[in-house]
Amino acid sequence: MTNIYSTSAPFTFQRDTYSCQISALSFDPVSDVLWAGNGVGQVAAFYRNRMRGVLFPVDKNAVSSLLVNDNHIYAMTLNGQGVGAWSKGGVNSWHYRTPATTNLSTFTQYGNMLVAMTNKAELLTINTTNGAVTRTIPCYPQILRLHATHSVVLSGSSDGLLRKHDLRAATKRDFGSEASIRAHQGSIQAIEASGNWIYTIGWSSRNGRPIPDPLVKIFDSRNFKAMSSFTFSAGPSFLNVHPKKSTILVLTSNTGVVNIVDVLNPASGEFHQLDVPSYVTSSSVSPTADYIAFGDADGVIHLLSSVQDDGLPFNGFEGQPVEWADEPEPLPDIEWTDSTPLNLVGMPYYTDYLLSAYDKTFQTVPEHYPPPIKIPPQVLASLKQVDGVSFAQLPRELQGKRNVIPLAPTKRQGRFRSEKARRQADSPPPESPLDVTNSALVPRQYRRVEIEYSKFGVEDFDFAFYNRTAFSGLETHILNSYTNALIQAMHYVMPLRRIAKSHITMACSREYCLLCELGFVMRMLEDAKGINCQATNFCRAISNISTAATYGVVDYGQDHQETDYGAKIQMFNRFIIENIKSEGNMAPNNPSMTPFREFPAIGTIPLISQLLSVDSHSVTVCSNCKTSREKPDTSHIIDIIYPRKAPSNEAQPPSDFASILRNSLLRDYSLKAACPSCKQIAVQQTRRPLKLTELPPVLLLNASVHNADALKYWQDTRTSRFLKPFVGLDLSSEPNRPGGITSQSVDLSLPYVWYEIRSLVIDVRSEEQQSHLVSLVKMPESERQPGANHTWYLFNDFTVHGLSEEEALSFPGQWKVPAVIYLERFGVQDGFDYSGLPTKIDASILCQDISLSMARDNSQKVHEILTPDELPRPGTEVAIDAEFVQMQLEETEIFADGTRHIVRPSRLGLARVSVLRGSGPKDGVPFIDDYIHTSEEIVNYLTEFSGIHFGDLTPQSSPHTLVPLKVAYKKLRLLIDLGCIFIGHGLSKDFRTINIFVPPEQVIDTVDLYFIPERQRRISLRFLTWFVLKQDIQLDTHDSIEDSRSALLLYKEFQRLEGEQTFDAKLEEIYRAGRENNWKPPSALKASPPPVHASPGVPFTTLFPRSLSPPFSVETLQNQFRAFGLDPNFQTPFLHMSPDLGLATAPYTPPRTPMHSSQISQNQHHHGNRKNYHQPWSPR
Repeated sequence: MTNIYSTSAPFTFQRDTYSCQISALSFDPVSDVLWAGNGVGQVAAFYRNRMRGVLFPVDKNAVSSLLVNDNHIYAMTLNGQGVGAWSKGGVNSWHYRTPATTNLSTFTQYGNMLVAMTNKAELLTINTTNGAVTRTIPCYPQILRLHATHSVVLSGSSDGLLRKHDLRAATKRDFGSEASIRAHQGSIQAIEASGNWIYTIGWSSRNGRPIPDPLVKIFDSRNFKAMSSFTFSAGPSFLNVHPKKSTILVLTSNTGVVNIVDVLNPASGEFHQLDVPSYVTSSSVSPTADYIAFGDADGVIHLLSSVQDDGLPFNGFEGQPVEWADEPEPLPDIEWTDSTPLNLVGMPYYTDYLLSAYDKTFQTVPEHYPPPIKIPPQVLASLKQVDGVSFAQLPRELQGKRNVIPLAPTKRQGRFRSEKARRQADSPPPESPLDVTNSALVPRQYRRVEIEYSKFGVEDFDFAFYNRTAFSGLETHILNSYTNALIQAMHYVMPLRRIAKSHITMACSREYCLLCELGFVMRMLEDAKGINCQATNFCRAISNISTAATYGVVDYGQDHQETDYGAKIQMFNRFIIENIKSEGNMAPNNPSMTPFREFPAIGTIPLISQLLSVDSHSVTVCSNCKTSREKPDTSHIIDIIYPRKAPSNEAQPPSDFASILRNSLLRDYSLKAACPSCKQIAVQQTRRPLKLTELPPVLLLNASVHNADALKYWQDTRTSRFLKPFVGLDLSSEPNRPGGITSQSVDLSLPYVWYEIRSLVIDVRSEEQQSHLVSLVKMPESERQPGANHTWYLFNDFTVHGLSEEEALSFPGQWKVPAVIYLERFGVQDGFDYSGLPTKIDASILCQDISLSMARDNSQKVHEILTPDELPRPGTEVAIDAEFVQMQLEETEIFADGTRHIVRPSRLGLARVSVLRGSGPKDGVPFIDDYIHTSEEIVNYLTEFSGIHFGDLTPQSSPHTLVPLKVAYKKLRLLIDLGCIFIGHGLSKDFRTINIFVPPEQVIDTVDLYFIPERQRRISLRFLTWFVLKQDIQLDTHDSIEDSRSALLLYKEFQRLEGEQTFDAKLEEIYRAGRENNWKPPSALKASPPPVHASPGVPFTTLFPRSLSPPFSVETLQNQFRAFGLDPNFQTPFLHMSPDLGLATAPYTPPRTPMHSSQISQNQHHHGNRKNYHQPWSPR
């Protein structure tokens, strides 16, 4: 080593500062100053003579990071609320504060900007001059460390992956040229780079406990591959690179062991032991490497120096003079009199927009309002003038209408993403996302909010504006969407969610299964994390279940003011519980999920019954002969029974929630009936005695508020509330005695069974609007966000708001009516046994050839199913495209002035999905090409855009591979769970219509890759393929395999151009050619025959009687079918295609789609052969 370090005198904390940890250190590059950030949010300057200079606050939390350049200090604190710049005198230059739900985890300086990572998987680039965010780039989540080199930004995440990001690629969605490598078993703790080498330290585990990884990893930045590693046995916690020698590292453990080592010769390191009574919290190396500083938890800064007596400045030369604290301007001396203006006091510090800062564009009415009333023409016609004064007699038709001004109804203004740029150019909008109304009854956040439709459709609606939380809402533009509130209430009952999610991994014998669809929706809500979702498939399944009409739970979309959705959702609550109980029953193989409950034959008890059922016996006693008889009584839903008004000479029954709930459980009632024993008409007294052990872990209630008398029990009084977070039940007391208590907390000393309110479904009633439903949910501990201000959330369809517990459980007026309540038994959450529930879909479904079609033409089969060795792994690239048919027509209102209002958009259904291999020896070969069977009526095949013909989706006539929607959905769900990267064009709309959520980091959309945001023009797949790949597609034939393969080739061409650093120039050339050709390839301008219009909808029974529709009998389908582990009842509707039937081995090339012979032989592409295809269903 060149420098021989020795211990120098430490810096101790000053008398006017707290003895708190030194959380960040940084040497000044141009002054003889060491900057330190402490645990209370202060930054201090320390000089070489051990004096302290400037001290100024940056926040209330510990300073986590410090960056110092020639003029400014950039600091960020542990709470991640923002980052700011301060002068070296302590004056704040700017401070970027993050939104309420966004935190920053780390930041670094990259050129003339700061790069910061948020908790929403976004990289922010911040201008160092004014603190403005210049770019927001989606990236991978859980990034904890950033380090910038001259060309790229390096990131380290909690999963131990080291990645590099090229911020110069402006059009990348998830960093197509980004490379990643596994660096450590646990999270990465520090990253440094020097020359061509990258160094990292991180965490590993020993005996299940995290420990600092003793290995220091070295990587080559040129090819991003591991070079070597060496061991620092003390466990490195801090890593610094020698500023002049790129191979020398300074490694520090949290116990104070320092190793100054040359990576070329690790055995000859220099060791020091710091005198640290606690532990080391930060480290820094001076610009000349003559000083190394270490901060500890006691507020002491330790110093290693290679200069005798510290005779050399920290920065190595006589640089800029040391700055002292900027003195604030003295307060003005104000002599108060009666005429002293208040503006002499000045303005306090504020972060919100002031009312005076709003400009006139935010005024809802003109400045001079109301305008003068126009004189009616009838009055002007009879006007007389005398001495300059005009007068006229009021015509008879206008009498009685004086001073009455007709006002036009308020027009709702939807918020659309296409208008976001214009809105951002104006003044900042008010914080309230909801329309302001004149209603003083219903609070704004509870009022019904409808989706507005722009010319770009529902996809243009800005759902993110209405939900700024990490919890997803559900959209409302589909039939049966009134169930959204109950879905949300069920979603956050964690045992119920586990049952639903487990069911989707198993074989299900029903085409329309509510438990399957509920599991898919819950999985989608769980993955979306704040992005809006829709329960399209769930709502569609409701209408196709035969008993739904009997229960009266189908919503036909006829908005009537008198519809009682509170009663409707309670009936649907009973409907869905009865269905999912039978659908999830695996008797006699039901696993035991509740070991703390006793059942006679657990294998025969459905999982829903284990969770919700109240199992007991009803005892009926005859008042005449005193004979008692018992019968089994099992309930999954408890209907609340309210006490009857007692006569004036009797005591009133208890009316608190605990007593009413206890009486509803015991169901003590009497009626006159014939006794089977004495054969006499007598009063029969019935009661259901319950033991504490017979109460379920989850109690499901129907509020049964059907009149004003029942609602009065729920309404708040001046001194108390009917509902509180916890309720203790006493089952041993008499019906006329209190049945327990409601409380703010649990008192285990009382002999009660305690339940916690988990969620409620509320019927919001208003005279101005139709009744609608919202849900109030108390977030489980596992779902709560760290540092969140709320534990209760309001789900009003796609709008989500946090609210206080007091507001959630209060019923201030008649507008708030309870409908459904979920309660969880206190203390049993950790007692559930989920080991018997499967958690993963069987991957062999991708390796099986499944088809419903009895007329499949194997010569047209062009896909090759995966072999077990080809099953995807995380990061496997696949290309995908889908086609759709129209299941429901658009509903539009046309007004007298010719304007149109979309009431409900058309509903599309998945008709075909194709997935291709994205790499390997079979690159570009499809392994899924499924046509989707549906028993619903198709109103329009959209043949002109989808290529689907009548008969293609019918089992008796389809020549293609035909599968149920659930099978195709499970395949896509499995590919997502396996970590596949989906490549396609316009995938956001495809996935939305399929009703599946794919994490953004698993999507590569060529419509976003080949896009310049400033141009606001997205390019179709047809034009891109013609210009970039020199191929013509979608001429006479449209094929999802062809489209997905074109997208795959476009992505690979993008990678090649990025590697050659010519993509930006190519993109400009594409846009220039697009303008010249009107965004159409020359082949599209040639004369062609008129298009074949979409086939009109033909009822299924026109050609095939209902008796021939699925499910098919065993005699109809003679071929054997292995399916994918399904029960025999579900195997019969499928045909397992035997390999000896013959497969199409010759590759097929769509007509007039030129491709080089070398490309065909190299990739072995197989194209689907379809006839009379024309245009895709959406712009691509």
